[in-house]
Amino acid sequence: MGRLETADKQSLHLVENEIQASIDQIFSQLERLEILSSKEPPHKRQNAKLRVDQLKYDVQHLQTALRNFQHRRYAREQQERQREELLSRTFTTNDSDTTIPMDESLQFNSSLQKIHHGMDDLIGGGHSILAGLRAQRLTLKGTQKKILDIATMLGLSNTVMRLIEKRAFQDKYFMIAGMLLTCVVMFLVVQYLT
Repeated sequence: MGRLETADKQSLHLVENEIQASIDQIFSQLERLEILSSKEPPHKRQNAKLRVDQLKYDVQHLQTALRNFQHRRYAREQQERQREELLSRTFTTNDSDTTIPMDESLQFNSSLQKIHHGMDDLIGGGHSILAGLRAQRLTLKGTQKKILDIATMLGLSNTVMRLIEKRAFQDKYFMIAGMLLTCVVMFLVVQYLT
């Protein structure tokens, strides 16, 4: 590794290849040592296995150090290439037209803001409509309760009152169907006109 730090550019690759070959050879020897350590007597086996593991650990550190050196060398070479490119580059003046086309972007931005405000208005309108419908529902429930109280005071039978409630339930479905039919007709008219 010391030779690697002091080697010149021409012999650098040769030294790296030599170190990598040595590391590969050590790894193959360690595999053989591991097999031999498993054949040791039981009282020596643990110690031999520990020494083989320590050697593996050291060789892996050497491998990592070599890769780090190669990575640093590659980054340094890339920086030198980029530096040379910048130094050899010829710069020219700007063209006479240096305007930035921003009109389309401004129009797009203003359109988005108008749409955003329109959506806020729609959401606000929907919210107020829902609040009105809730208030009407409470009012109608109160009115229905009063009508049923008056009906019981007048002496109408439970059967007549159930028929009235059933009729109100059916009227609700007729109203929903009518609203849907109106929406469909409005959609078809709009489609026909466009």
